[in-house]
Amino acid sequence: MNHNQENMAARAAPILFVVLWSTGFIGTKYVINNADPLTYLAIRMAIVVGLMAVIVAIARPKWPDRIGIAHSAVAGILVHGFYLGGTAIAIAHSIPAGLSALIPGLQPILTSTIANRWLGERVTPVQWAGLVLGLGGVVLILHNRPLTGEAGLGWLASVVALISITLGTLYQRRYCSRIDWRSGNLVQYVAVTIFFAAGAFLFEDREVHWTREFLLALAWLAVALSIGSIGLLYWLIRHAAATSVASLFYLVPAVTALMAYVLFGEKLDALAIAGIAMCAAAVFVVNRRL
Repeated sequence: MNHNQENMAARAAPILFVVLWSTGFIGTKYVINNADPLTYLAIRMAIVVGLMAVIVAIARPKWPDRIGIAHSAVAGILVHGFYLGGTAIAIAHSIPAGLSALIPGLQPILTSTIANRWLGERVTPVQWAGLVLGLGGVVLILHNRPLTGEAGLGWLASVVALISITLGTLYQRRYCSRIDWRSGNLVQYVAVTIFFAAGAFLFEDREVHWTREFLLALAWLAVALSIGSIGLLYWLIRHAAATSVASLFYLVPAVTALMAYVLFGEKLDALAIAGIAMCAAAVFVVNRRL
């Protein structure tokens, strides 16, 4: 890849990542109507393991050593396991798709705080201002929403997803950045398939309605999300600071909310729209070159 192609990829990758990642919440809304959350995730990850096995068989990448395999498994449980599990459970407990992205949308604040201490990355005052601006945008989008009852359990699951994706992103950057993404991802997906399968057998009835809606959404989530967006995420982690990558997650609630409005009629009022604008501005501030 020449220098111009690298520059084009660097500009396009964040936009494509945000769009793909946002569709994950929409696709989950469709599959949850037809299957229990952990059961659906076990099926999805089993499909992804098959796809990644084909990629690895063709590419024949270098395999990680035992320590690398262990690190990949931990990263997989964090990035895929608790994050996807928390998101799916949140939607299953009546959290609208457009709102299930909001709590994980706080990730940049948590990531920048930890990265500042754990990875030694310097977060500038301007970047801190951008992170706070994005937090304010998420608060505006979240205003006047129910936070108790069944929804309360859903929000708790979203908090688990927030903590998991934050720690997983930092863990991946610190311990797995030199592992080939193909072999590393295969290890991660095997680990998380076992994780979800165990959860489904322990806590769910494992009932699935194999409708056309379920199959189409499952195919999209397995290929576009688990292969496409995760590959982009790890590419971004390798090519950017943790704070800059995390700031992209501020755009996910906004894009998801717009998609949910079009597809499910989930309404946006003036304050929510203002919050979306603040989130977009926050990403610009955090990522601008100083």
